[in-house]
Amino acid sequence: MRILVVNPGSTSTKIGLFEDEAQVFEQVIRHSRDDLARFAKAADQEEFRRQFIEAALREAGVVPEDLYAVVGMGGLVRPVAGGTYLVNDRMLADLKSGAMGDHASNLGGILAHEIAKRANVPAFIADPVVVDEMEDIARISGHPKLPRKSIFHALNQKAIARQYCREVGRRYEDVTVIVAHMGGGISVSLHQKGRVVDTNNALDGDGPFTPERSGGLPAGDLAALCFSGEYTLGEVKQMIKGRGGLVAYTDTNSVQELEAKAKSDKDTRLLLEAMAYQVAKEIGALATVASGEVDAILLTGGICYSSFITEEIAKRVSFITTVHPYPGEDELAALAGAALRVVCGEETAKNY
Repeated sequence: MRILVVNPGSTSTKIGLFEDEAQVFEQVIRHSRDDLARFAKAADQEEFRRQFIEAALREAGVVPEDLYAVVGMGGLVRPVAGGTYLVNDRMLADLKSGAMGDHASNLGGILAHEIAKRANVPAFIADPVVVDEMEDIARISGHPKLPRKSIFHALNQKAIARQYCREVGRRYEDVTVIVAHMGGGISVSLHQKGRVVDTNNALDGDGPFTPERSGGLPAGDLAALCFSGEYTLGEVKQMIKGRGGLVAYTDTNSVQELEAKAKSDKDTRLLLEAMAYQVAKEIGALATVASGEVDAILLTGGICYSSFITEEIAKRVSFITTVHPYPGEDELAALAGAALRVVCGEETAKNY
């Protein structure tokens, strides 16, 4: 079964073709910022990007009739439960209007729909970042105007949890695992019986600090900073996301570079230890939500290539349960797998 995967980024469009679970083709199409700057919002780039995708497929000898389905990266849709969703008119309307925010990932469902329509096959998205399966108790923050939100690396986290379950011969719906995705953003989530019942808002100032995000900050000091007159709202938001975390301390977001420097610089080592410390602390907090009954702790994302970070985390949390590192992330394979489960009848596609 041939499945086309479309993953749009801010200045690139990554496509992959899968035959069942095997990837047989991949291409990253680069777009200049000047070319994209003429479009008012991400959705307006659909035709421009689609032409490049169709040209790449023609060059690879792939014709629409070969496809069983097209699946795109999930964008900023309204909060939904995890799973694979058919792209329908309601979803397209939200993605095109940017109802929940304008982002390049919104093009995932739009492009999948347009290409699938020409091939007369279904179009899907799967496990967007706004997957929300949190328990009501986890939403309460301490002030009714500021409820906790579920924004995390749902696609990779659920894919890694399923991979672990396949390896140990269990069903995702029957296990309790804590998954920490560590990349430019860090999300730590409790997966309980097939649902992510608690997680940090990995996008916007919650949880551990990351290579470029501040994570949770002292609230009173942050409020004072906002009203100091020294910074604009945009500048404060950049401190939280983009210019926070390791970047704020060291002016680089490269964990690999800092790990090498940490061998001879104790201040750099302390920063990396602090990041691992905060991830471990978040894992420990979620273990209490599950009353300590956790089958496994799974570490994933690009930072997991750092043995220093994974070992720092493991030495603090291995008393809870076993720790399993899964370095990197493969969004194309995760999306293809989600679509394949539906096409093969293992799961039913959900309606948005």
